[in-house]
Amino acid sequence: MNGFLSSAIAHLLEVLQVPATIDATQIAIKIFIAASQFQNYPESRPEASPILPILCLILFSDWILCTGTGFRRYAEEEGDSRNMSKSTGERGDPKLPVIEMRRALARRIATHAPSPGVHPTAITGLDLFRRPAPSACYLASYEPSLTIFVQGRKLINLGGTEYLCDASSFLVSSIDVPAQSQIVEASEEVPLLSMRLRLDMPTVRDVLSRDDLPEPKGSSQLRGLAVGETTVGLLGACARLIELLETPEDIPFLSHLIQREIVYRILRTPQGERLRAIATKGDLSHRTARAIAWLRANYTKPLHMEELAAAARMGVSTLHHQFRALTAMSPLQYQKQLRLQAARQRMLMDGIDATNAAYEVGYESVSQFSREYSRFFGQPPMRDVKAQRDAKVAAINAA
Repeated sequence: MNGFLSSAIAHLLEVLQVPATIDATQIAIKIFIAASQFQNYPESRPEASPILPILCLILFSDWILCTGTGFRRYAEEEGDSRNMSKSTGERGDPKLPVIEMRRALARRIATHAPSPGVHPTAITGLDLFRRPAPSACYLASYEPSLTIFVQGRKLINLGGTEYLCDASSFLVSSIDVPAQSQIVEASEEVPLLSMRLRLDMPTVRDVLSRDDLPEPKGSSQLRGLAVGETTVGLLGACARLIELLETPEDIPFLSHLIQREIVYRILRTPQGERLRAIATKGDLSHRTARAIAWLRANYTKPLHMEELAAAARMGVSTLHHQFRALTAMSPLQYQKQLRLQAARQRMLMDGIDATNAAYEVGYESVSQFSREYSRFFGQPPMRDVKAQRDAKVAAINAA
């Protein structure tokens, strides 16, 4: 113990009329331990803050350590550092840090997404979302990405498997896949808040190339979508990424470093297992992802399974099995959904009629297109488009 520090503590004890039976060196050690662990000490959170760092003193919310009473109470309660650590473990809630980080991240997202809708950011691939009300079930397209939910609840259905995302959840999509989505809990006072970061597969492969990357603990289902519980490490990295929006000049230098950390955090989770497989060249999941990419680029063409299997460098039966395992649908069903989504977008955005939309996306029969569209979206093409437009106008007027 530094002599000056010991003398200073001894003088402070004398001034504060702390009993002479308390050894100055030992109390200084105890104070130092408290300072190093103040974030875990239950009475120091969230109001406590370190003061006078040279002497390692701490100001607590309900009592001041820099008083005779405070020192005596501390000496009585914390007979030695081991008792202090044990007491902290018994009284502290280990979930408090992650809960506070979720709330802090929610505040940051709300600041940068002040109005309902999708908010693209200056960081490539990062979008912020605010939804102030529950929604009907709608078709959404998921690409390789990470979505962090910090408020509200959303239900996603992929091939009959439901994924419930709430304020403690993250969603990893390892592939491009269409799925049914529905916001089930949101309001003006407590809107659904989330952030979505598109995953750069070369970065994923680069992180995977390190020999010292630990294996994930446990295992998860092998669909292309997976839901997990957010951790302190993942939330911290995401918070730092959003903080960059306040200093745009730092984005080109720091964004890719933080995104690399986020990829690392995902790969450490059981939910990152499928992402590992898809990013690993030669793996069946990686080959299946190539088939998915081929379909997305050629969905307007007639589908021949032999051609698709050749693009994936797999046998036809193996491709069928792997494709369904990843997407919960067959290649033909996947192509059909791509076509219907594209046709709907063309009618909504460009104002073309159902006949032209059907031919543009690869249908040879308009009646078949109308039947499949009605079955998938719940009503005929033009009626559905009108309903979508009316809903959009109503939302704008309400805002």
